[in-house]
Amino acid sequence: MRADGSTGPVTRVRRVGEHALLIEAASEADVAAITAAARERLEATDVVPAARSVLIDGIRGDAAAHASDIEAWSIGPTDAQSGPLVELPVVFDGEDLDHVARLWGASGEAVVAQMVGVEFAVAFCGFAPGFGYLTGLPPDLAVPRRADPRTRVPAGSVGLAGPYAGVYPRESPGGWQLLGRLAAAAPRLWDTHREPPALLAPGTRVRFVQVRA
Repeated sequence: MRADGSTGPVTRVRRVGEHALLIEAASEADVAAITAAARERLEATDVVPAARSVLIDGIRGDAAAHASDIEAWSIGPTDAQSGPLVELPVVFDGEDLDHVARLWGASGEAVVAQMVGVEFAVAFCGFAPGFGYLTGLPPDLAVPRRADPRTRVPAGSVGLAGPYAGVYPRESPGGWQLLGRLAAAAPRLWDTHREPPALLAPGTRVRFVQVRA
């Protein structure tokens, strides 16, 4: 039994369609383990992780029949090193770099050193096609979103929001704290002519590499 009184990674399973289930996780850290177990143990067309839940769609047979079994799953943490590694060249000249440095009580150089020293992992995708929510920063380095979101964030912008890092795959409004931008040599995060189109899928490992403008 865990410190919070729970007995496993799954807190609730809800049927959301004839062949779909929504699994609610005990913590964000459990989502990756549930996702891996679902892909291994269930015959389904889609397994889609989110911040604290996993949607399983296209389950063969009666989805409800699997619910009680899933609630009793006993699974351990996944191997964080199992996904493919993507290295992204970044110019760290973002408008919010100094602000994040103040929030961290550090220098801008220290913020950059932290970002390039961490191996991130894509926890889930959302917001826009190709946008991966990256985990890996220590919890005490979480930063709030901007109080006044920008109406235009350029494609390739690298930012922080809450416990996550992320890279904007296309120009859009946004409230993340911007630390820099992808260099021109970086691969496209979303490319409909590539299979799969998304460069950063859940489980992918990501390293930022500092380059000069």
